[in-house]
Amino acid sequence: MIILVVNAGSSSLKYQLIDMKDESVIAKGNCDRIGIDGHIAHKTADGRELNADCSFPTHTEAFMKLVETLTSGDAKVIDSMDEISAVGHRIVQGADMFDRSVIVTDEIIDKIDELRELAPVHNHAHALALRACKSVIPANVPQVVVFDTAFHQTMPPKAYMFGLPYDDYEKLHVRKYGFHGTSHRFVSAALAEAMGKDIKDLKIVSCHLGNGSSITAVDGGKSIDTSMGFTPLDGVVMGTRSGAVDPSAVTFVADKHGFTPAEMSDYMNKKSGFLGVSGVGSDNRDITDAAQHGNQRAMLVSEMLVYEIKKYIGSYAAAMNGLDAVLFTGGIGENAYDVREQVCENMDFFGIKLDKSVNNGLRGKLAKISAADSKVEVWVVPTNEELLIARDTLALITK
Repeated sequence: MIILVVNAGSSSLKYQLIDMKDESVIAKGNCDRIGIDGHIAHKTADGRELNADCSFPTHTEAFMKLVETLTSGDAKVIDSMDEISAVGHRIVQGADMFDRSVIVTDEIIDKIDELRELAPVHNHAHALALRACKSVIPANVPQVVVFDTAFHQTMPPKAYMFGLPYDDYEKLHVRKYGFHGTSHRFVSAALAEAMGKDIKDLKIVSCHLGNGSSITAVDGGKSIDTSMGFTPLDGVVMGTRSGAVDPSAVTFVADKHGFTPAEMSDYMNKKSGFLGVSGVGSDNRDITDAAQHGNQRAMLVSEMLVYEIKKYIGSYAAAMNGLDAVLFTGGIGENAYDVREQVCENMDFFGIKLDKSVNNGLRGKLAKISAADSKVEVWVVPTNEELLIARDTLALITK
């Protein structure tokens, strides 16, 4: 059974074609610069590649090119879209409408689009991609949507409510939603399997660290709290995102700069974080390099990130009344062994002790990196959101 996994952004359409017989990736690629000019980058499992400039006025043209690339030319991998059993889509914001993955209908697409105010960059693009997919793939091929926010719907009200008037929650749906749920669900389950334990018996802090980062408390396989909030802006300092900031500082800065709300949002989402504090860039590799060469602001933002992660680990251990494991995932979590080491330093009180000889140099591999006498296990767990989406899709279409 072959499943196409799609991750649509405002101007991009990433995809993977997965053979569920052995969960192998047949081909993957990205239709980029939709609405601007257009480019496709496509690669097959046997090493064939296609890179071409295209005309992508909308997501529909991008889907048409995706289908053409998969089914014809030198980099084809299937003869027709009839060979695909289903399409699985990643959706960023499901709010409190969706607490699990669902099969797509016109009504579901409309509801996803209705939530675009809560994720303006993503949800409308998701709806466009879903409609484009329906117009291009055979009518008998089902589609499934997997929501980033669904995993966090198990959070209790005391964790997801803000101290705003209750009417804002009831009428405007203002609350913590959390994100990266697809990743946190995948890696926490993968960790339990690697540890040889039932996830229901584990208290885990999952650290998804990348250009966007979030920390989640996973108690018995369920999210009980997470660092991202109403939007992915909240939480720890990130590539271009500020993370948590005193709301009064936000209104003060907006007033001093003469920003509109939209301009202030852009300022905090695109011009802050690693980039804004360091002045060097938004990529952690550039920050690390600058810090090693004595750049004080790069050092500062690195210290800020590590300090904030430590605080979340401590607070979530308290919230769960215990801690069995800490896991690192995402681009930084899987590859920046120096960040992992710094986070785990001076955490003896929590029973965290790293094996530096294992951690040093470890990149992108599933591995236990805690010392033999560490009371809390520490792991690197590579994430695979596309595979989880494919598994959810398979489960729904074979019910």
